[in-house]
Amino acid sequence: MRIDVHAHYWTDAYLDLLTKYGKRDTGTQRGRGAGGEAAELDARFALMDAAGVTQQVLSASPQLPQFENRAHAIHAAEFVNDLYASVVDRHPSRFAAFAALPLPHVDAALEEIDRTLAVPGFVGVAMTTSVLGRSLVDPEFTPVFQELDRRGTVLYVHPSGCAAGAPLIRDFNLTWMIGAPIEDTIAAVHLIIAGIPTRYRRLRIINSHLGGALPMLLQRLDKQYEWEVPKTPEPPSTAARRMWYDTVAYGHVPALRCACDSFGADRLVLGTDFPYEDGALFQRAIEYVSHAGLPPTNVRQILDTNAPALLGLAEPLEERSGAGASQAR
Repeated sequence: MRIDVHAHYWTDAYLDLLTKYGKRDTGTQRGRGAGGEAAELDARFALMDAAGVTQQVLSASPQLPQFENRAHAIHAAEFVNDLYASVVDRHPSRFAAFAALPLPHVDAALEEIDRTLAVPGFVGVAMTTSVLGRSLVDPEFTPVFQELDRRGTVLYVHPSGCAAGAPLIRDFNLTWMIGAPIEDTIAAVHLIIAGIPTRYRRLRIINSHLGGALPMLLQRLDKQYEWEVPKTPEPPSTAARRMWYDTVAYGHVPALRCACDSFGADRLVLGTDFPYEDGALFQRAIEYVSHAGLPPTNVRQILDTNAPALLGLAEPLEERSGAGASQAR
């Protein structure tokens, strides 16, 4: 069973709602073929079939419902999660979903976790590498980690598109080319030095884009953390191997091999970044795992066995008609 853990889904109605509430960066998600129109879904399913992808786990990141205004955050989170409940209900053999949380409002986020994870098809939650400029591991968010750990569920972490807060990235239009993997790296290291994967052993964290630069930095982190961040609870390389990483690298074999050598094949799960890897790029996102010179057992792990086990997904159900939005109410 081949599951793509890094796939996006947005409708214009949801993006319009975010814009109404003040977001100004929804343009990169519009017109990409990642919406709910019949033609868009048919084209997506045909692409999945051609690449041998059984199912995608949908996430709204980076356009998550994060607003300082509490009412806006809650309404947007309920809107997108109900949207996801509906599309998953209609296409259970094709889609599962990560729930969106109305952060930074932790009490509301806990309520939304309880609401959505009771709905069939939701297999975890999505967060961004930072939340309105705050670190993912800000102590304010500790109750979220505690609740996800209590449930033994999945946290999927995706860049926020904030250029890692760096003018040298943002002002040179490098937000997604290098800003995104830098955000991945920072967030993964924040999780490590805060001891999140060490303390919360039932929480299963998936980092995007092979963890950014993390595969190349493990030995450096191990050599320097004791004098620079001495409260880190265990060697960073040990904590890093308690997490998982999707394979989105735009088909770059050396990056995949480095991640496999650094984390182990059992820690890698298939991702495509649809719709940004579409057409031939989508096909390449899957094929490059097979063509990287890895042992066949490792290829099978990465493509077909790691994600179903991690997400607790068996063979998908048959398609059925009707909407499932009411289930998430």
